[in-house]
Amino acid sequence: MKTAIVIIDLLICLALIVIVTVQSGKTSGLSGALGGGSDTFLSKNSGKSFDAKLARATKWVAGAFVVLTLALNLI
Repeated sequence: MKTAIVIIDLLICLALIVIVTVQSGKTSGLSGALGGGSDTFLSKNSGKSFDAKLARATKWVAGAFVVLTLALNLI
């Protein structure tokens, strides 16, 4: 059981690394270099934009990572 949780935790950790790396920062990092999309007012503030989806995914994946890491600490 513990081995399965460790493997899931590692997969979530790798997913979190990928999601954070792809996000565009203030200087439009890797996401801006790969996507090449225009930064218009409507596309940046839309809740359905790619960056908004990545931000939402970051919150959920980070929460799952924290919960699994705490669960592993208690086992």
